[in-house]
Amino acid sequence: MTAEGAAGASDGKAVEREATAVEAAAVEAATGGETAAVEAAKRARRRRFGLTTDTAPPEGGGRAAPGDASAPARQWPLLSVLVLAGVGLVVVGVEPFPQSFRVGTMLVGAALLLGAVMRRVVPSVGMLAVRSRFTDMITYGVMGSLIVLLALMVQPHPWLRIPFLEDVLHLTVT
Repeated sequence: MTAEGAAGASDGKAVEREATAVEAAAVEAATGGETAAVEAAKRARRRRFGLTTDTAPPEGGGRAAPGDASAPARQWPLLSVLVLAGVGLVVVGVEPFPQSFRVGTMLVGAALLLGAVMRRVVPSVGMLAVRSRFTDMITYGVMGSLIVLLALMVQPHPWLRIPFLEDVLHLTVT
């Protein structure tokens, strides 16, 4: 029996139980048992949920390449985001030049922004799809933007100065 067939069968049984309970309530109401009829009607209104055995896959979570392709080729969107984030972390860890912390952190933020763009543009992104398309785009985009913004504002010698935020920081410290 397929999953749809099992769901249909359980829904049919629930409807049958509900109809039986309503009939029992009508019979008791006719014989004068009003409280029992009300209780039976309440039981009939309660919906019994079956055991959930599966979850729906995220929208766009299919393979990004044909099934006969190798696993890395099928997951190229996720791998591209991970490689860019990994390069950023290596730049931060190795410190090959004076501003490596800032540049590496910006690469990590850019990786998340790339994930947001790919989630919007590419129809099937494989394991990069975690939630709905909209939620993934917002999550990746906001987190990537914040990481890039903070990397631009990091001290000493920030590349981006926002006076309002500096004033707020001075108010909280003093």
